[in-house]
Amino acid sequence: MTLLAEVVDTSARVGEIPGRLAKIAQIAALLAKLAPAEIDLGVAYLAGELPQGRKGIGYALIRDSQPARAAETPSLTLGEVNESLVAVGATSGSGSVASRRRLLGELLSRATAAEQSFLVRLLVGELRQGALEGLMIEAVARAAGIDAAQVRRAAMVAGGVAAIAKAALTGGATALQAYAMVLFQPLAPMLAQPAEDIDDAMARIESASVEWKLDGARVQVHKHGGDVRIYTRTGKDVTRAAPEIVESVRAMPADALILDGEAIVLHADGSPYPFQDTMRRFGRALDVERMRVSMPLSVYFFDCLRVDAEDLVALPARERLARMSAVVPAALCIPRIAHADLRAAQAFYDDAMRRQHEGVMVKSTDALYEPGSRSAAWLKVKRVHTLDLVVLAAEWGHGRRHGWLSNLHLGARDPASGGFVMLGKTFKGMTDALLEWQTKALLERESGRGAGVVEVRPDLVVEITFNDLQASPRYPGGLALRFARVKGYRSDKRAEDADTIDTVRAIFAAQSKGSPDENGGDDGTAAVRES
Repeated sequence: MTLLAEVVDTSARVGEIPGRLAKIAQIAALLAKLAPAEIDLGVAYLAGELPQGRKGIGYALIRDSQPARAAETPSLTLGEVNESLVAVGATSGSGSVASRRRLLGELLSRATAAEQSFLVRLLVGELRQGALEGLMIEAVARAAGIDAAQVRRAAMVAGGVAAIAKAALTGGATALQAYAMVLFQPLAPMLAQPAEDIDDAMARIESASVEWKLDGARVQVHKHGGDVRIYTRTGKDVTRAAPEIVESVRAMPADALILDGEAIVLHADGSPYPFQDTMRRFGRALDVERMRVSMPLSVYFFDCLRVDAEDLVALPARERLARMSAVVPAALCIPRIAHADLRAAQAFYDDAMRRQHEGVMVKSTDALYEPGSRSAAWLKVKRVHTLDLVVLAAEWGHGRRHGWLSNLHLGARDPASGGFVMLGKTFKGMTDALLEWQTKALLERESGRGAGVVEVRPDLVVEITFNDLQASPRYPGGLALRFARVKGYRSDKRAEDADTIDTVRAIFAAQSKGSPDENGGDDGTAAVRES
């Protein structure tokens, strides 16, 4: 039986080692030691995932379950951790909160300090030790003694490396032959890496195509005869919510298809509705017929993984797109320029911005489709806004950030009240040097404390970059930042120089161009984001 401590130690080493090969070696060494029944757990925990999900586990429960002391000697096995977490998630009904608190408290009380830190970060989804999908594929291949390409292809079909790790490590290449591309079994989608701007993206990709990046819901559509199914990025079947897409794909001439694209709600002039509104429409299986009249879904396909009996993932992008254009109507293909130079790419990006889209994708026309990989062959260039905001509070960090104030609470100045309106939080964009300075500066301004939160005197101004704003009832101003990141502190500015809530509302009005839902708000559908 493998101790949790071995996973914790490996996670720590992977997070500290800079080299990719060294990270792979550390993960592979652990995987090779796992018993068959432990493989799924070890792979999931190293990747920062919970096999059973996070149902019933929230910040408040974790906070209230913290034991007074930590165990001195490691004793928890992976199986015991899994059994405890499954029990927590399965607890429901009257008194369930107290029962979950007891179960989680008992688990944490048996953990050492390092194990407690690991488990807390795992439970809240903040475990970032670098064991991403690409690294894990290489590590599984190394531990199993087989070609990484075989593992990658099986992971593509199965929806991720965690689904095939046990087969690879116990049955080798022979066991992976069972994983073949099958219709109505969604593949893990290929993902993009960010680029600073068009110049950066074009410099990094030699033979490039450029296409719109829409702010909608990522979809993978499978067709066999008249049967059409629509899947989200996570593999959820949402066919009932999008009859327009079903009808469009059913009419295509190919008997079998797997298409990759984006679903979005557009105004009559072609401009997009706010992301939240697309997700409300896309995520709703009730009142679909009424909603499709007031908020019809459009779909734009940008890749093709199968046409009839032909598997296309191993073909270069230019060939996949040629196959797609032969069967998908031009109106349903994402606008793109196929052989872009820098000037054309910049003009295309500027036009996408004028049309109020999120940005553009710069893609290598030579690249194969890499399911589940965040590939440098796809680069996203998105609009970025900046605001000078005031720090209202900060939360203590976990793991590597333990002992530092990390997650900032950000506010805009409210001229009407003389106070500040909170717009969200961020822990992104901070170096160790900044964290050290920030912690000292914020503690000097401390005005109160709560559960893991230090409230501060609001006089530090920080420049924040963000992609967009969204309506949210969570914050008093009704708006929240999306993808906020610290650019740097503005020592040259005072709190009275910070941007106002009126400026923030103007940015939101410009990007929204009218929402069909006057109440706005975050109804929870934002969690389905698939781009």
